[in-house]
Amino acid sequence: MGRSQEKLGIVARVARWAARHRRSVVIGWLVLLIGALGASGAVGTKFANNFSLPGTESQRAADLLKRDFPAQAGDSDQIVLAARQGIVTDTAFRSRVASMLAAVARLPHVTGVVSPYTAKGARAISPDGKVAFATVTFDERANVLPPSATERVIRVAKGASSPQLQVALGGQAIEQVQKPSLGTATGIGLLAAIIVLLVTFGSLVAMGLPIITALLGLGTGIGLAGLASRLIGMPSFATELAAMIGLGVGIDYALFIVTRFRENYLADGDVQSAIVGAMDTAGRAVLFAGATVIIALLGQFALGVDFLYGLAVASALAVLMTMLAAMSVLPALLSRFGERIGRRRGGRRRARRTAAASNAPTGFWARWSGLIERHPWEGAIAGLAIMLTLASPALALRLGNSDAGNNPPGQTTRQAYDLLAKGFGPGFNGPLLLVASLPRPNDTTVLTRVASALRATGDVASVSAARVSPRGLTAVFNVYPRSAPQALATTELVSTLRERTLPPLASSTATTLLVGGTNATTIDFTHVLSSKLPLFVGVVVLLSALLLLVVFRSLVIPLQAAVMNLLSIGASLGVVVAIFQWGWLGSIFNVKGAPIQAFIPVMLFAIVFGLSMDYEVFLVSRIHEEWTRTRDPHQAVRHALASTGRVITAAATIMICVFLSFVVGGERILELFGLSLASAVFLDAFVVRSLLLPSVLQLLGGRTWALPGWLEHRLPHVAIDRDLGTFEPALEEA
Repeated sequence: MGRSQEKLGIVARVARWAARHRRSVVIGWLVLLIGALGASGAVGTKFANNFSLPGTESQRAADLLKRDFPAQAGDSDQIVLAARQGIVTDTAFRSRVASMLAAVARLPHVTGVVSPYTAKGARAISPDGKVAFATVTFDERANVLPPSATERVIRVAKGASSPQLQVALGGQAIEQVQKPSLGTATGIGLLAAIIVLLVTFGSLVAMGLPIITALLGLGTGIGLAGLASRLIGMPSFATELAAMIGLGVGIDYALFIVTRFRENYLADGDVQSAIVGAMDTAGRAVLFAGATVIIALLGQFALGVDFLYGLAVASALAVLMTMLAAMSVLPALLSRFGERIGRRRGGRRRARRTAAASNAPTGFWARWSGLIERHPWEGAIAGLAIMLTLASPALALRLGNSDAGNNPPGQTTRQAYDLLAKGFGPGFNGPLLLVASLPRPNDTTVLTRVASALRATGDVASVSAARVSPRGLTAVFNVYPRSAPQALATTELVSTLRERTLPPLASSTATTLLVGGTNATTIDFTHVLSSKLPLFVGVVVLLSALLLLVVFRSLVIPLQAAVMNLLSIGASLGVVVAIFQWGWLGSIFNVKGAPIQAFIPVMLFAIVFGLSMDYEVFLVSRIHEEWTRTRDPHQAVRHALASTGRVITAAATIMICVFLSFVVGGERILELFGLSLASAVFLDAFVVRSLLLPSVLQLLGGRTWALPGWLEHRLPHVAIDRDLGTFEPALEEA
């Protein structure tokens, strides 16, 4: 007994303790859940999109304004006015709008309002007189502006609407508070997961355990993420993304453990032994897979971009807590409901027992694994062709920022975008800020030269009059491109201004000229991430490969995992480019073609690489287990695929359903994440793990597990699979 107990790993020992103290474990998690959510609700969350980019020109422009011209340092948004009858300069409209703008100007956090009926706003009325806009300047940038301040502006401005006058609002601050609720999407994903689990297990109790475990861990993780938002800047969609990831992996982790428990229980009929066996195999794989996901997520700190830190922390907390719940809550629940979960009806149960006793899986996956063993070359070529074909559009990936023209038609930001584009041209939806630090106070000669140079630049539609700081040393121009904010021509205009138009002028006038504003910030953000992405990918791939090398003691497995995981990521990016950038199937997904947000590939790589490692570990650990037992590489692959194919594809189906549910949420960023993650998981589970990987390992045979002797002796020993034949665990009922 003592020797067998010593062979139990930490995961199995935790499971044994949880089974003995199941009431304490469940109550403890409930207290933790309520405490985390309660504390988060009491303290309050503080979400902010921190786009601070030290060293970039847009950040220098923002810093200069904040120091010398604070009234212009905040976000500038638009109140767009459209006359349904007559023109906006009619007396009835003017009085109604003037009263509304005066009320807006008195609101907290509003530093100024430029009316289209004043000299400063003279260019804010369209040539046909049908559309006009007022500019509202806040005292903070959109990413840190309190949502309540923006909501008050929306409410007061909308009060001027009438059957004859349409009022819509646009800009970054308005965009921040126009987020759709994702409760419905989460509910759809959860319902789909329940259906898949019912089909997989055929039991309400067996279905309920993964759901309960995942929700306990996810709820706690979301509560902790809310608390963390007080300490680290988190984007407004951080918890939604964390919920998407946490729900998917949480159910998956519990599903793998429950499935292995049922196999063990059918083999020997002892609940407690089955729990320890499941946790010392599937539980170890869950621990390793979860740790890999967390490492990949937190690896974003290496990029040095503040915006990603909150996303990484929120998602990592969700994965960590769902993983810990699977390691502790699940054994506790299995010790109480294990017999009911393992029980099967008559003939089906006997068939399962016979299969378990003979170590010979049956059914579709047994036939499929046999087919791959007989035709490995065909399987490898087919799998590789599918992945490379789907990945090919990723070569045309264009990073940038999709503008409000991609928002749902019912949102006020989309309505404002359409009205401005109709009245003034698409460029009025994303003006650039030209910030000038003057050599002398109120130097009108320099200001005139700057304005003339800007107007003479190609693709510039209009330039506003200069706004000068009280001391007269800093001036701001609004530069309106002819092209839309997301257009490639706008990006090229920023480059032209920075590289050709402004440097000679700045040199000859001894003036500092900086291009800033939302579009310029997005361009700088894209450049920073693109330059650091290779380093990030290299660090995550190297760390994961080293972990796999230590665990599986093979040179092939880490290399294979890196290549195939990158294939999954490339293929999912290809799907995203085809649909969200090129607009293929746009009517089905209700999206328009636009650039892909720069942080999407970074987050996608971190998440998908981690999730791909999940399936890699679950399948390869089973192959390694069989290889260790039989020393027959072909049988090991065949048996492992036959044993895990059903549960891997069932787990993938759950994740796919959860991720796809967010595609209908109405938020482009989450739609991007949802579709990219769903496609990545589908391809990884159904093409890579079910076809490409087993085909390649069948071709390699025993060479898969080759390792030089000198390296074998220097590597530490860490195992995630166990030979359960020697276990004699003694567990007591709680």
